[in-house]
This record gives sequence, C-alpha cells and structure tokens, in this order.
Amino acid sequence: MTAALVPAWKAVRRRPTLLAGLILLSLFVVIALLAPLIAPFDPILQNGDLRLQPPSWGHPFGTDNFGRDIFSRVIWGARVDLQIAVIGVLFPFLIGTTVGTIAGYLGGKVDIAFMRFIDIILAFPFLVLMLSIIAILGPGLQSFYIAMALVGWVSYARLIRAQMLVLKTVDYATAALSLGFSGPRIMFRHLLPNAIAGSVVFSMSDCVLVLLSGAAISYLGLGVQPPIAEWGVMVAEGQSFITTAWWITLFPGLSIVTLAFGFSLTGDGLGDLLGVRE
Repeated sequence: MTAALVPAWKAVRRRPTLLAGLILLSLFVVIALLAPLIAPFDPILQNGDLRLQPPSWGHPFGTDNFGRDIFSRVIWGARVDLQIAVIGVLFPFLIGTTVGTIAGYLGGKVDIAFMRFIDIILAFPFLVLMLSIIAILGPGLQSFYIAMALVGWVSYARLIRAQMLVLKTVDYATAALSLGFSGPRIMFRHLLPNAIAGSVVFSMSDCVLVLLSGAAISYLGLGVQPPIAEWGVMVAEGQSFITTAWWITLFPGLSIVTLAFGFSLTGDGLGDLLGVRE
C-alpha cells in the first residue's frame, strides 16, 4: 500500500459503516466481473426436465419455471443491476452538477430561468414522469437511462446551486475574480470541488432509488426484456409461483435489498467522512 493510500485507508477503517458498504459493493462488483467464471450454468439455458426444482446441491437457489438455474441468473443479474445503478445516476449527476454550477454562479435571470424549469419538472410525480417517457421511447434499458437523465438531474442541480450561491461570495472566489480568472475557471476549478461533496454523498442514496426504480420498471415489463437475467425481471417471472416455488422471487429480491443496503451504507459512511449531513 503506497504512502498516499495509507491516510485514506485509515479514514475508511475508522468508519465501520463506510467499510461495510464498500465491502458489500466490492463483492457485487467482483461477482459481476467474474460472472462467466463463477456461474455454473448458462443463465438463459432452458431445461424442461428441471422445472421448478427446489434449492439443492446441484442448484443452490433452485430452478425457475423454464428449468433455468436461479443461482447463475442471480450472478449474471448483478452485471445488469450494477449497470442500472451506476449509469442511471452518472448522467443525472453530470447534468445536474453542470446546470446547478452555472445557475448558482451566474445568478440573476439565468438562475431564475433554470429554477422555474426545475419547478415544472418537480410538479410531476417522479415515477409517473419517468414511466411516461419510457412509454414514449419504448421498453428497454436505453429508454430507462434517457428517462433518468431527463428527470433525475434536478436534485443535483438544486444541491449544487445552493452551495454555489454561498461559495461565490467567499474570499478566495473574490480573489480569483479580481485576478482576472475566467468565469468557467472559477466555477469548475475553484468553487465546484468545494461544493460537490454533498452531491457525491447524495449520489449513493440515489443509486438505491435508481436500482429500485430499474427493478420496478423491469418488473412492469418496461425495462430489461426477457430472457436477460435481471433481478426485477426474475421477481416478475416468479410471482405466479410465489406459493409453490418461493425461491424464484426470494433470491433475486434479497440481491436487490443487499445491493441497495451496500449503497446506503456507503453513502452514510461518506457523509461522515466528508462532514456532510443529509
């Protein structure tokens, strides 16, 4: 471990919540990366002779109504659901951070215009607006990501804007302006690094929301399409067998909860580390 990483490791080790969250997330990342190596069966291979088999040594999580191995599908599903959580937050984060930085720093009519537009978006329920966009674009992950980018950025914009309104009046910002630094340089090199901590912490909680939203959209048939292994799809496929083959919904459901718990713990730990209180 290099000298530069030692202080960071000590800071993480002193915060059990952050450490536990990072361990959980790292575990899912490793599972997703090594899915072709550790999954014992093809996740979409059907076998009519193995339909609705309960958990056993050969199939630890049992099989579904198509004879597919649930354990293998849960492993491969980690790839899709991690992608949903990360990409579904990344673009709203980038868009919201940019908009909030510009609006907060420039103020005046620019700030008013941006905030009124945000108010219009917030006037609609989040899930209803997202479902409407996906219904227009058509089912699929690409539509889900576009919907999240169009709707999810407003929270980040409001967080960054509030920080920028305060930071642009501090001494180092005034000094940078008096030295003739350009507006973009002051915004993105001097102010944004000091304003972004709250958004980083919020993004971890937002990953939980996006993960659950992605699973819900797939459950409704508007997200990931069968036969791709995705936890929300697996829960939807097992709902008709909940009383006779409970394992079809139990294990993907537990996976969703565990991954969401990992993001939540990481966000809480980061908030403590960065001194941010939600």
